[in-house]
Amino acid sequence: MLSSKRSGAVDQFRIISAFLVIAIHTSPLLSFNDTADFILTRIIARVAVPFFFMATGYFLFSYMEKGNWRKIASFCGKTGIIYGVSIVLYLPLNLYNGYFAQPGLWGRIAGDILFNGTLYHLWYLPAALTGVFLVTILVHKAGIRNAFIVSAALYVLGLAGDSYYGISQQIPLLKRFCDIIFQIFDYTRNGLFFAPVFLTMGGLISKGNKRITARKTATGLIISVILLLSEGLLLHHYGFQQHDSMYIMLLPCMYFLFRTLLQMDGRSSKSLRTVSMLVYILHPWVIVVVRGLAKLTHTQKLFIENSLIHYLAVSIISLGSAMVLNRLRIRFRKPIPPVDHRAWAEIDLAALKHNAAQLQSVLPEQCRLMAVVKANAYGHDDTVVARTLNQCGIQAFAVATLEEGIHLRKNGIIGEILILGYTNSQNINCLVRYRLTQTVLDNAYARALNAGGKKVRVHLKIDTGMHRLGIAYKDLAGIESIFNLKNLIVTGVFSHLCVSDSLTEEAVSFTNTQVKRFHEVIGFLEKKGYSAGKIHIQSSYGVLNYPALSFAYARAGIVLYGVLSRSGKTRIQLDLQPVLAVKARIACVKQITAGESVSYGKEFTAKTDMTIATVTIGYADGIPSNYSEAGAHVLLHSQRAPIIGRICMDQLIIDVTHIDEAKPDDVVTLIGTDGNEQIRCEEVAEKCGIITNELLSRLGCRLNRVPTSMCMDNRD
Repeated sequence: MLSSKRSGAVDQFRIISAFLVIAIHTSPLLSFNDTADFILTRIIARVAVPFFFMATGYFLFSYMEKGNWRKIASFCGKTGIIYGVSIVLYLPLNLYNGYFAQPGLWGRIAGDILFNGTLYHLWYLPAALTGVFLVTILVHKAGIRNAFIVSAALYVLGLAGDSYYGISQQIPLLKRFCDIIFQIFDYTRNGLFFAPVFLTMGGLISKGNKRITARKTATGLIISVILLLSEGLLLHHYGFQQHDSMYIMLLPCMYFLFRTLLQMDGRSSKSLRTVSMLVYILHPWVIVVVRGLAKLTHTQKLFIENSLIHYLAVSIISLGSAMVLNRLRIRFRKPIPPVDHRAWAEIDLAALKHNAAQLQSVLPEQCRLMAVVKANAYGHDDTVVARTLNQCGIQAFAVATLEEGIHLRKNGIIGEILILGYTNSQNINCLVRYRLTQTVLDNAYARALNAGGKKVRVHLKIDTGMHRLGIAYKDLAGIESIFNLKNLIVTGVFSHLCVSDSLTEEAVSFTNTQVKRFHEVIGFLEKKGYSAGKIHIQSSYGVLNYPALSFAYARAGIVLYGVLSRSGKTRIQLDLQPVLAVKARIACVKQITAGESVSYGKEFTAKTDMTIATVTIGYADGIPSNYSEAGAHVLLHSQRAPIIGRICMDQLIIDVTHIDEAKPDDVVTLIGTDGNEQIRCEEVAEKCGIITNELLSRLGCRLNRVPTSMCMDNRD
């Protein structure tokens, strides 16, 4: 992967682009209408290869800007291998076509390998290599904007040898330029005149902080496509085109197309990238095979003379062949050796799916789970959790911050994403761009959002007694005023139960009061003719203690991960399974004698000779520093081993005197199960005097999150 900024829609459009390239080479509408085929294959389909270049520039840009030649060389090496294999693959076709019987063979071969490609579609690969090399130098030395100016100037020169050739021939200087160029290149559509401008455009979008709304992007795309069609048809009408790959309006068209794709949902997929490349590489051979089989079976009229059927046959066989080869690649690729992490958190996705099903089973039929994935899904890895829940049909998520919501969108999470906390009203463009729903915190905040001038989806929070966020339930006029703000689209109303985790008489009474107040607000809105949209009040304990409440959503947080905030009874008991386990390794084993002390402060002194082990995890990884003071244990070889001495930043020390087989690299379990022994998250939190929510959300970024369920979809 070249960048973490992978967009699923970009990967999906690669397949469309590959089919457009096939259309260029098979003319699917030629049997029906020459003009329609020209519009499709010589204008619209010309977005395909520029798109490939823009995607490359977008994902390689950070390496280009830093002059990271190691990464650039890696890209060029892989592309070079693909190019070399493709050259060999098409040698039989070149032999059949008499390629090697041409005069000036060696000069021709050198020119084709370096610039033109040894078959009509292979020019893209040397163009990518040349373009990336040139643009990397320009970007690193002169900056992306200057690189774009130079690349655009080269593109304009290239136009003289392509769609504007007829005009250039009437200008002596340009005519002389074209004569020289065509002594070296077959086309100006190459790595010098064509590829750089689209590579730099991808880089500009990657670097740019300017946000453009989806409406403006769509408008720009529509206008630029109309102008591109007009330009292509006009040039064709007057016969100016030598070739028809380069248009002036292709530049804005590609800019708005790529931005549109980045604003769309979708899951990134290496398989889509691989299949699209294979379709591109293989389809000329498929064209030959389809035509050969048609002649052998005397079905030329159907599979050759009917251009649309011919195109469909080539496309289907190319796609099928590419998919088979991709599956073989996945099946027989060299497995990546497991990383021996120093400390890690295992995420059991089967348990996560099980818990979601358990919670949904006790809710009223019309009530759906809204998965709370704030704080990195309570330390569980928000992307992995949300993606797994998407697969289970859950399409509503709650986060705490704007950044968390954007992170989910960039990783292809679909459905509603509600930001429960504060977002600066200056960031309204991000709310719109990433289709996030913002909580209205109070009236002043609502007015600030409305003043942004953009239509924003919001959920209105009602303060029914917690007095943290929300508009007071008594302020009915203030609540009504929110619905009259023209830029706020109210799609939901919610509140929060602050003592639903307790079943004392006082707590139950107050929870019922909160629910009553919330119903009163909803009733008021309905009476006034306002739609409250999705209404919700239950969180985790609201589900376990008040499952009969009938609302649109139930916000499941900590219980989704198979633990309770603290030990205690709930009205219903579900078969919830812990999703997370925390593990580390023994770094070394030592012998100490009676009277020797361990760790900082000499707070533990051995009363007898002992065997101790240093474990590769500490408070910087999220293990509370006071955990060892409360008789804490870990699990090793299915036995409990006490933690002794102070917990350090990166290590802790355990007593393994009673575990003879303890040795370096052994796995130690801090939270989870080992054999018949288990240490639950609730146990650790209780010993530390905190709740599980705090313990889990503290787990540090140094802990690798390792999905352990075989139920997880192939991430390839």
